[in-house]
Amino acid sequence: MKSEFSTSWVSSRQKRKQRKYRINSPLHTRHKFLSANLSKELRKKYAKRNLPLRKGDDVLIMRGSFRKKKAKVSSINLKRIKVYLEGIQRQKKDGTKVNVPFHPSILQIQTLILEDKERSNALSRKATPKTQSVKSETAKVKAKGEKNASN
Repeated sequence: MKSEFSTSWVSSRQKRKQRKYRINSPLHTRHKFLSANLSKELRKKYAKRNLPLRKGDDVLIMRGSFRKKKAKVSSINLKRIKVYLEGIQRQKKDGTKVNVPFHPSILQIQTLILEDKERSNALSRKATPKTQSVKSETAKVKAKGEKNASN
């Protein structure tokens, strides 16, 4: 992998190259790294497993000392790939309260903000075409299997 960020680089098994890709990536591509899993209801509704987080989404914390708490995304730091939630704070020794940074992999999206047209388009794009094509392919394979069995 080159010293500069390459958009044509696909993948590597080497961890050092994976880390280098993430560290050298520009901010507009880091948004993809901020993906969190969808809840089971949202998975069924949109036929998608995860989505990049946005400010205003309601999330459930899945791991750590704040487990099972629900909160709203207050801000996102693309530079550090961290998410900050409303009301989830830690107290420092001097008494000041500081927002706790979370990695998006330990969060689960409960409700989505669909005001953004691009986000709603991304959800509708995935909703039906692939699931229908997979179903039709499996039906064709079953039909071929039945024909071969009858011969």
